[in-house]
Amino acid sequence: MNNMKNIPLQTKILGLISSLILLIIILLASIFAYLQTVDTRNQVKQLALQSAKTISLMPELRDAIEEKDIEAHFRPIAEQVKDQVHAANIIIENREGIIYSHVNPSLVGQKSLDHTSYQALIFGGSNNFEVEREQGSVITGKVPIIADYGEYTQVIGTVSVEFLEKDIYQSIYQRIKIIIIASLIVLLLGIIGGIFLTKSIRKDTLGLEPHEIASLYRERSAILLSVKEGIIAIDDTGLLTLINHSAKSMLNLYEEDFIGKHIQHVLQDIKIDDVLQTGQTAHNVEVLINDKIFIFNLIPIIENGNVVGVVSSFRDKTELKKLMNTITEVRDYSDGLRAQTHEYANKLYLLSGLLHLERYQDALEFIQKESVIHQHQNQILFNQIHDANVQAILLGKLGKASEKKILLEIDADSYVDPLPSHIEVTDIVTIIGNLIDNAFDAVANQKEKKVAFSITGLGNDIIIEVTDNGKGISEDLLESLFTLGYSSKGENRGYGLFNVKRIVESFGGTIEVSNERNGGSIFTVYLPKKVLG
Repeated sequence: MNNMKNIPLQTKILGLISSLILLIIILLASIFAYLQTVDTRNQVKQLALQSAKTISLMPELRDAIEEKDIEAHFRPIAEQVKDQVHAANIIIENREGIIYSHVNPSLVGQKSLDHTSYQALIFGGSNNFEVEREQGSVITGKVPIIADYGEYTQVIGTVSVEFLEKDIYQSIYQRIKIIIIASLIVLLLGIIGGIFLTKSIRKDTLGLEPHEIASLYRERSAILLSVKEGIIAIDDTGLLTLINHSAKSMLNLYEEDFIGKHIQHVLQDIKIDDVLQTGQTAHNVEVLINDKIFIFNLIPIIENGNVVGVVSSFRDKTELKKLMNTITEVRDYSDGLRAQTHEYANKLYLLSGLLHLERYQDALEFIQKESVIHQHQNQILFNQIHDANVQAILLGKLGKASEKKILLEIDADSYVDPLPSHIEVTDIVTIIGNLIDNAFDAVANQKEKKVAFSITGLGNDIIIEVTDNGKGISEDLLESLFTLGYSSKGENRGYGLFNVKRIVESFGGTIEVSNERNGGSIFTVYLPKKVLG
């Protein structure tokens, strides 16, 4: 099997074509040779009988037999007939079997030892038969010579016309040789055609052998299954020719097979036809599909200067944004802890200085003040908030608030048990992180910067509330606040609140926004503890 795999496709096709043509040639030549042999033998038999009958009806022959002078009266005529029909021998015998004419003069006048004249002499019948002569096998036609005496007729002798079988086969061979020459020409033309065919096939397969194509197909299938990005391909008419598992998963295309359908039936919001028409590559095209943002890269497939299709790879920007938010939060926690470390180091330096100056009362009052603050925060964080992820987020945000000189207050009535399993850490990071960060941005230019946070999980919902003392949100901006890409902070922003709303609504929750009477805004999130539906 491995040896067959190593045989080039060109050799296989040429071998198949040559073998097929050769088989057909041999089959047709064999059939022709058989039919030609049968037909020629039948023709020779008919010619032998017809020639013998023609000779037997000549009056000169009857006269010569009666006068017993064949050599003088009839032999020249017999030789002429023999040459005309290309017979090997013409034998004339009388009723007693005496040979009057023969190709061998020494046998003339001798009694024939051939016993095949019985039917002609007794019954006056004509017949064909094969006999062996010194020259080889011969086909003989024998007819009686009948003399008419008026009142009666009498068989007075026989005429035999003989044809050598080797002469017959030589004639057949000459005809078959012509067929063989023509067949070899056809075989040569078939091989030349096969060479052009194999070159065309190799051109279509880019010079690859079938086993190489099969190997590439298996590798391509494995790659498409392993790639996490979605990949789709269309032909020059816009029909879908390829879609990998990741693309089906991201676009929710499990219910039916879209291969062979137009791309607009699958992706209506992406103008992939523009790439077909222009042949221009398109990178990082953002498309909103099923409330998710996808980033598409569209690459045209160009062959001989013509666009014959488009390959597109895409990824879920929402997932990328979620991952980026998580990384940002982790970095913020690290920065917050670093800020807290720096702040505590400064406070330790202050305590050290007070002790060196022997201002013990001031040092004691400072320690008591800091202790009260941290005991209050720790009481809420570790005794009332029992979810480790929420604790970590708030610790990071407290450090960040301290660094930004923002007072972040955690409501003393906050209380929550560990969050349900369907609320993943990335989800709670996105919700709490974005709400607090937006509040920090809202109070950045305020003289007195205050942000309040509370979380409650006593009922059927987990309620998260973030309040700031900023300028608030104008009424005309409330509707577009959660729109994708909307932001007052510049370009490439406006994903935070969009992602918050998307996550909250995916859990069947709600998010509310309102302005406080004395300025500032309130964001309230309601997350059901149980998965709806």
